Amino acid sequence: MFGKRVGVRADATKSNADASLRDPGAMSGLLTGVSFVAGVGGGVALADSPFPRPGSEPSEVSRYFTENSRSARLSAAGQLVSTAALARFSASVARLAGRSGPGSQSLRVAALAGGALAVASLATSGLHTLALSGRRGKQDESAARLARRGFVFGGPIHGVGFGVLTGALALAGLRTGELPRPVAIVGLASAASGLLSPLYFLKERAGWFIPIGRFSGLVVSGIAGVRLGRS
Repeated sequence: MFGKRVGVRADATKSNADASLRDPGAMSGLLTGVSFVAGVGGGVALADSPFPRPGSEPSEVSRYFTENSRSARLSAAGQLVSTAALARFSASVARLAGRSGPGSQSLRVAALAGGALAVASLATSGLHTLALSGRRGKQDESAARLARRGFVFGGPIHGVGFGVLTGALALAGLRTGELPRPVAIVGLASAASGLLSPLYFLKERAGWFIPIGRFSGLVVSGIAGVRLGRS
């Protein structure tokens, strides 16, 4: 009889511990990637012409946004929804970092700082894209200026913040065992790519670090979000 009671208590303790680790809000990690890809990818698919590359002629930029204002609004919507989801997911990463053992406080601060920079920069980029879908996107000078700023905030600057956040997620996942090792390793590689993305300002070819870091990080965030949400 006493053995059964002890077993029941042990099971109850384990259930309570599992419940305390479960973070339903972490599912926002999956929404972060889905909304971004749906918005930006849908906007590109809806457009009648290729998206102008950074450094394109002002007339080319204004012509694109004049002819594709609807796709620009879709892209902006995706970025802004992704921003909101990323803000919530950053809190989940900080929570995971807080239980990662020695040095957890520093890792938690890194997650919060990286998340704040990633959220602020992506929101700024989304608002610039939204502005480009209106009157300012039809004027050569303002369109080129907004497109350039939108790229800087949504590319290299966001890459650094998202890289720090993803790195904190990967390290915390390794320490706690709450992320599979291969996923955590991909997260660390993604973080390195994000941190290297400002090299674009020195060499244009380094711009490949931006999409590599972003999309691999979104995959890691999606997997982590599902696992943490169901723990």
